[in-house]
Amino acid sequence: MPFKKPRKQKREKSEFNEKTIDLRRVTRVVKGGKRFSFRCTLVIGDGKGSVGVGIAKGLDVVQSIDKARTKAKKDLFKVKLSGTTITHEVSAKFSAADVLIKPAKKGSGLKAGGAVRSILSLAGVQDATAKSIGRTKNKLTNALATIKALKKLQA
Repeated sequence: MPFKKPRKQKREKSEFNEKTIDLRRVTRVVKGGKRFSFRCTLVIGDGKGSVGVGIAKGLDVVQSIDKARTKAKKDLFKVKLSGTTITHEVSAKFSAADVLIKPAKKGSGLKAGGAVRSILSLAGVQDATAKSIGRTKNKLTNALATIKALKKLQA
């Protein structure tokens, strides 16, 4: 009897694009020593105004990414867009991160860096200028400050 290769399961293609912003090994010190786990910060978006951020920990990388993906799907919200840019200038502060996002003319492109750029591009913002004013380079807090700023657009 010949050996059969196991069939690969086809995962259905999600309507959301995703990007892992941050993946870190974190340590918890207990009586017996150190326990390692992984923390993943993941952004999902459809490019049409919906975006969400998920943060989760797991014992291995794959588990933390899967948990972060499900949390991001639960945290999805709509961003108010005006064509390819945002409706008005907005800023927000989260912890030590301070983010300023300004609308731009059509065709000028997305001028932003790091976590802010990832979130804006997955949200479908093609023309905007963003600046991290805060004193931190931490991707997680910059991402959460950007989400806070985009949620201000809803009001």
